[in-house]
Amino acid sequence: MAFESLTDRLQQAMSKLRRKGKVSEADVKEMMREIRLALLEADVNLQVVKDFTKRVRDRAVGVEVLESLSPAQQIVKIVDEELTATLGSETVGLNKSERIPTVIMMVGLQGAGKTTFGGKLANHLIKTENARPLMIAADVYRPAAIDQLKVLGQQLDVPVFDMGTETSPVEIVRQGMELAKEKKNDYVLIDTAGRLHIDETLMDELKQIKDIAQPDDILLVVDAMTGQDAVNVAESFNQQLGITGVVITKLDGDTRGGAALSIRSVTGAPIKFIGSGEKLTDLEIFHPDRMSSRILGMGDMLTLIEKAQQDYDEKKAEELAVKMKENSFDFNDFIEQLDQVMGMGPIEDLLKMIPGMNNMPGLENVKVDPKDVARKKAMVLSMTPAERENPDLLNPSRRRRIAAGSGNNVVEVNRMIKQFKESKKMMQQMSKGNMDIPGMDQMLGGGIKGKLGKMAMNRMVKKNKKKKKKKK
Repeated sequence: MAFESLTDRLQQAMSKLRRKGKVSEADVKEMMREIRLALLEADVNLQVVKDFTKRVRDRAVGVEVLESLSPAQQIVKIVDEELTATLGSETVGLNKSERIPTVIMMVGLQGAGKTTFGGKLANHLIKTENARPLMIAADVYRPAAIDQLKVLGQQLDVPVFDMGTETSPVEIVRQGMELAKEKKNDYVLIDTAGRLHIDETLMDELKQIKDIAQPDDILLVVDAMTGQDAVNVAESFNQQLGITGVVITKLDGDTRGGAALSIRSVTGAPIKFIGSGEKLTDLEIFHPDRMSSRILGMGDMLTLIEKAQQDYDEKKAEELAVKMKENSFDFNDFIEQLDQVMGMGPIEDLLKMIPGMNNMPGLENVKVDPKDVARKKAMVLSMTPAERENPDLLNPSRRRRIAAGSGNNVVEVNRMIKQFKESKKMMQQMSKGNMDIPGMDQMLGGGIKGKLGKMAMNRMVKKNKKKKKKKK
């Protein structure tokens, strides 16, 4: 998980202030030393670390504590605000052209994930804007790149323009742009070549492509695991091409995440997207404030809600809401819910988005094994259709038969049935708009972030209710 080690270190640095009634200059100095070391260990650029710690120290020393906040909370608030500023303050979207097509050129070193990102971006545009993108395969030096883009295009039903590996990338882009205008595609995504290092030949080619395509966005795709070198790469591309945005890929593979904290400050170019997996849905719009909250272990309810809404079938959600209200939620629905949640990503990562959960003891040990979900599905599939629809039929003899049929023991079957009943009870309460579920306050945490988390969840429930009323 990205920023994991940084989150732990920052929390340790600030936890020492929690029981203090007054924050002295010596306390702030000690905390800033810990924060500085945490940032350097996370591979954040030295100058960025110096600027960040200076801003926090200047604001924290002698600060007046707000009536509703403790000194520790005030310091956390300052760190949160300055971290958000370092990451870019505001969410920056794609630059849209006044006339179609909007042209997006993807650049970066070989292996950074440009081609995969192209597929993810096409998928994102289709889902969010009902767009009709065209992808241009302009990487002729790595034949697999053209094949990879074609496979992604087939999966998404998106056209991919290529002319093989014998034609110049500049000519491919020229003809691709003409085709996009003819077919009236509203987006053109240009997948360019990369090198293992920056060289003059690569840059000359990219400049020629830029002159022909006149891109609205030049997105530099950077591998998070390259660490400090990612900043040098970003600086070089920015000087020669004038990048308009940055995409950080493989953020799930780097627990430090220093590149994300450095690139914005060094280049001035905003981070627009982050990738954290291989699936086409593993792409997030970059929100500096939400990322800051995640880094400080304060959760990210808004992204969690958006993720749930994005990965959830609206029609099925409505059917489920009716079932929950009528108390007819059965084992078929239970398994469907497990599949939906597993599709959103690792459970341990989702839990960390809930305010307060990051501080709960033992969370680092929470791992949901996909095999465990498979075992639960096997139990349900060992039931008769009548048993799945009516769990009250499951007497001891039926449970023994299900255990034998699914290769489990009776204890595991009993545990799964108990989980089902608890889920059913909780979901029925939530369907009635009751967020005062036992344990909910502990999950969301106290203070401002806990209240915001609860408000976000209540807002989502109310929004869904309004939608249903309008449809009626």
